[in-house]
Amino acid sequence: MSPRTARHPYLDHRGPIPFAHRGGAAGPAGENTLAAFRLAVQAGYRYLETDVHATSDGVLLAFHDRRLQRVTDSRGRISAMSAAEIAKARIGDEPIPTMAELLAEFPRARFNIDVKEPNTVEPLAALLKQADALERVCVSSFSDARLATVRELLGPEVCTSAGPREAWRMWRASRRLKPGEAPDAAALPQLAADCLQLPPALGRIVVVDERLLAAAHAAGVPVHVWTINDDTEMDRLLDLGADGIMTDRLDTLKTVLTKRGNWS
Repeated sequence: MSPRTARHPYLDHRGPIPFAHRGGAAGPAGENTLAAFRLAVQAGYRYLETDVHATSDGVLLAFHDRRLQRVTDSRGRISAMSAAEIAKARIGDEPIPTMAELLAEFPRARFNIDVKEPNTVEPLAALLKQADALERVCVSSFSDARLATVRELLGPEVCTSAGPREAWRMWRASRRLKPGEAPDAAALPQLAADCLQLPPALGRIVVVDERLLAAAHAAGVPVHVWTINDDTEMDRLLDLGADGIMTDRLDTLKTVLTKRGNWS
């Protein structure tokens, strides 16, 4: 394999990318609300992470859980309810925003969209085409099958992160490296994804370390790490060479990047 020579426009950013995870879930406006995303944009965040579920009538909602009850005053599974039924639910005083509303409200923002259910894929592909938003969106998922369908529907114009299988292949390849060893790009797995988005660890297994970053970078694939809320851990990952950090604590990450001269 040869390392990538062309980078998707979504990934064009000077220095590490700061992501507002769910709009900044630790902030005063709650997670995945229009108010939270507005506060993130006002704080200078250009990259907004969110999740999508589709209602029974195909409306895409920016919401993390399958069911409403953890963060709203209502109950029920989103895929079994209509948009009109869910419109009554509130996160504090806020209704659940639609993905279409977010794209329209923040035309200069870039969205990292986590596809949560199979029934969201086709409505999302249609929305991104209709909104002419492909250059400012990265689609992620914990399902390789959903990501494959997204790529089939939207082609190379859409930026996608690696699914579990692709991420595992790159991690496994990185285990063959000795600390400090330069990877042979030709020996690395070829990914359909444009980036890796990973936790720093899974239980006792370290996921993002010097070897993983070296392998991914040799393949031309940036690495974004989630969800980091501690300033010491942010600094450690940035020192290793992480290309992006997702956080619930927007002030903390902004402070860390500002001190490092990486806030833009």
